[in-house]
Amino acid sequence: MSVCISRSDSPLALRLIALTQDGLPLLEDPWAWLAEQLGISVESTLDLLKRLQAEGVIRRIAAVPNHYRLGYRHNGMTVWDVADEQLPRLGELIGAQPFVSHCYRRPRRAGWPYNLFAMVHGRSREEIDSYREHLRFLLADACRADEMLVSSRILKKTGLRLPPAH
Repeated sequence: MSVCISRSDSPLALRLIALTQDGLPLLEDPWAWLAEQLGISVESTLDLLKRLQAEGVIRRIAAVPNHYRLGYRHNGMTVWDVADEQLPRLGELIGAQPFVSHCYRRPRRAGWPYNLFAMVHGRSREEIDSYREHLRFLLADACRADEMLVSSRILKKTGLRLPPAH
């Protein structure tokens, strides 16, 4: 994998990525910890993170809970075919549901008419089925078709990784 970082801050950006690629420590203020490690202010650290995100080096900064450890052993990616002009409003509505961990728009493909995706988590198959029904109710007539893709195994999620130094 190659990483594109502007030359002016490459060493600092590479240090930031190396410090965060395994996650931030569970501290009251992880940004202050990161700034201390980098030897710069918290404001400069946040500015660097924002710049790297704007440049596409970092896609997002997010907490990734282990749903299985929290007792949520059933997951379903619900997919919906809704009118494109209603998608901003409907995506916001669906994404605001407490059982939806992430919701986003995806382009339609040949044989795949779905443009709204929402991941639901529950403690049983019945629970995620009921969540899907609730989303269907919220979408009402705006929903032309839907499916739910159910997880069959845990996939390890990792962020940006730098190759080891030689």
